[in-house]
Amino acid sequence: MNPRVIEIALKRQRLQLRSAEQRLSLRRDLIEFAPVFSAADTVQAGFVYIRQHPEWLVGGAVVLLVARPRAVFRWLQRGLVAWQVARQVRRSIAEFPFAARAR
Repeated sequence: MNPRVIEIALKRQRLQLRSAEQRLSLRRDLIEFAPVFSAADTVQAGFVYIRQHPEWLVGGAVVLLVARPRAVFRWLQRGLVAWQVARQVRRSIAEFPFAARAR
């Protein structure tokens, strides 16, 4: 057999073994993050469910509005103030001459 072919085959085999070791090492490292990934998957599933069933979100808001109207209006007022502040900050940043235009 051609020595060049044997050399290429050996190199390929070494690369395959090294990639297998790297996959195992990566898997061992990622096992530590399994609870974080699980929590992220649960949150994403919750968002998907809410997107598919918005009536639950609206129903919850109505229940809160009936049960604790002052609290709901207080939070709505805070949200409105936060939205207005964020909008004003965004406008102020856009007025700077060195502001990068993302659009």
